[in-house]
Amino acid sequence: MSSLLLIAGLALPWLLGILVLLAWRSAQRPLAAPGEVAWMAGAGYFTGAFLLTLWMRLLSLVGVKFSLLAVGGPLVAAALMLGVFIARRGAGATTRDLRAALRGAFTVPDCSAPLRMVWWLLLAWLAVRLALLGVEVFTRPLYPWDAWMQWATKARVWYELGTIVPFARINEWLAANGTAWFDASPEYPPTMPLLQVWSCLLLGRWDDTLMNGAWWQIAVALALTVYGGLRTLGVAALAALVGTVLVASLPLANVHVALAGYADLPLAAWYTAAALAFLRWNRQRDWREAVLVLLLLVACTQIKNPGYFWALTLVPAALVAMLPHLGLRIAAAGFAAAFIALIALAQFRLTIFNYQLKLDFDPAWGDLIQSYFLLGNWHLLWFGVIAAAALAWRALLQPALAPLMTMVAAGLLFLFFVFAFTNASAFITDQTTVNRATLHLAPLMVVFMVLAWSAFAQRWRGTHPVPATA
Repeated sequence: MSSLLLIAGLALPWLLGILVLLAWRSAQRPLAAPGEVAWMAGAGYFTGAFLLTLWMRLLSLVGVKFSLLAVGGPLVAAALMLGVFIARRGAGATTRDLRAALRGAFTVPDCSAPLRMVWWLLLAWLAVRLALLGVEVFTRPLYPWDAWMQWATKARVWYELGTIVPFARINEWLAANGTAWFDASPEYPPTMPLLQVWSCLLLGRWDDTLMNGAWWQIAVALALTVYGGLRTLGVAALAALVGTVLVASLPLANVHVALAGYADLPLAAWYTAAALAFLRWNRQRDWREAVLVLLLLVACTQIKNPGYFWALTLVPAALVAMLPHLGLRIAAAGFAAAFIALIALAQFRLTIFNYQLKLDFDPAWGDLIQSYFLLGNWHLLWFGVIAAAALAWRALLQPALAPLMTMVAAGLLFLFFVFAFTNASAFITDQTTVNRATLHLAPLMVVFMVLAWSAFAQRWRGTHPVPATA
């Protein structure tokens, strides 16, 4: 019985998020459009899961103890009301559109027999891979280090007390006289521990294995979001599936699913979803999509502290999107000004989110290159990114790709500054922090690679048309 309740409870925020997107979407974007169903399914999880944690934070704020009824009851009611609203608003059209969209979603792309075989093989590989990761998540106890010291500590205390209580560092904890709790990173946001608390509420007990189901859901939702996002941006079905497989096969991302409990993969997933939602907004300029972008960016800031900086990488991209003629120049000037300002601030040895700015420019370039290009953390991702950028260099400054290129440039500059001008440069040699920080950007780099390759392929077909045959 507890297993059925866990499955239903984990599906509840996912269903709620999908219904929110269905109720919020514009009628001008039909459900039967390529990739729309996959996008709704993937982005729906990221929307619903974050709304669940916001609801739990509100309950704690007003003094209501966490319980299955207090947390889940209103969510069930909200899902029912959204379902009634969608049915009445569409007057049956939404149901018909959904049936047509589902039929289209499971239609094999119109291509040659060998390519259809590749399609089915990739789908089978993806299903097996996600199934195996699910077995790992739901059978492996909580993995040590950060998962123990920074995240599950909060989940255990909040579950046992039924509310969110403050955590503090050692000096504040000693001075609090029992009014605060202690762990290694008390300043981290509460989103991921609250998802663990929700799983334990469903089980009715503390379970450091089954409480980590959200990490498997994030992996599945990320795959759906990438495929749906690429399809809605005009990428062919097979190319979008290849991009999805590349995201799902990133070795370090798979490690962070199987060894659930760290917040790096969730941050990467929400950030990628926000970036794809932004690119969708850039195509049609639908204000509803802009609201979704803002919601997902706020979620990034509430998953891990670096989420604030990753959210800011969309600011220059938005400038480029809204000011196509001047945006690139303004963004370049902004990058230069930010770089100069940070160099100036580094002289004062400031500390931001426990990272100390410094001017000792001596990063371990050899170890960084080894991590990106020689070790097995990323397969051939960075080789592929460089190759795709070189092939599509003409399209990178065009309106369709310029915002994404600016976003990627901002992300790479952020990583460069962190590992060149802060004390984080000392962590390059141990091959842990550098790769965990890079994981935040890695899925978006796959999206960039696929879109750049697609732009190059379109230009190639335009300049080298295939002759007509009988």
